[in-house]
Amino acid sequence: MGKQEILDKLRDTIVKQDINGCAAAAKEALAAGVPAFDAINDGLAIGMNIVGEKFEKAEIYLPQIMMSAKAMNGAMEILTPELQKEKPGEGKGTAVTFVQEGDIHDIGHRLVSTMLGASGFTIIDLGVDVPNEKVVEEAAKLKGQKVILVGSALMTTSMLGQKDVVRLLKEAGIRDNVKCMFGGAPVTKGWIKEIGADATAENAAEAARVALDIMK
Repeated sequence: MGKQEILDKLRDTIVKQDINGCAAAAKEALAAGVPAFDAINDGLAIGMNIVGEKFEKAEIYLPQIMMSAKAMNGAMEILTPELQKEKPGEGKGTAVTFVQEGDIHDIGHRLVSTMLGASGFTIIDLGVDVPNEKVVEEAAKLKGQKVILVGSALMTTSMLGQKDVVRLLKEAGIRDNVKCMFGGAPVTKGWIKEIGADATAENAAEAARVALDIMK
């Protein structure tokens, strides 16, 4: 089986919520010499994007999303150790990752955290539905260090919290100490500019690249 066929298989097992098939496809990918980075970015992440789009159109619902996430997590357990071998990186800074308050969609968030960790960032994962104040408190604790806040939101309502995070950082006098990168389906470059954040990214691999770039 060629590389593209294996990547397609990873994608399809995510879309079909095939937990066992997804883990098997991850093992198959590594056995065939497919880099873990490619398996995640060009296989699993594509599948999750399709699942996200179907959810947005109400073609599937939360239980199916959770099953797809479970399938992805099983594959990630197999691929992450290999990813860390492929992408050794040290001392890029600390990435505080979180899903905005009012939002519990953590699939993209987990992917981004994994990719950032593999790129050499120390990860502080605050989890889902994180109050804006908690994000700022965490940033304040890390004053004097290289810090990037990485927040995601799948819903327009929770995306508005990104604006509040930037405002609260300014009020706390620490906005200049940290970089802010926000992502998620509704987030655009126009929105990032409007709220005074630093960057956005379309997917997990791009998030890692952008984070490395703005933290130079």
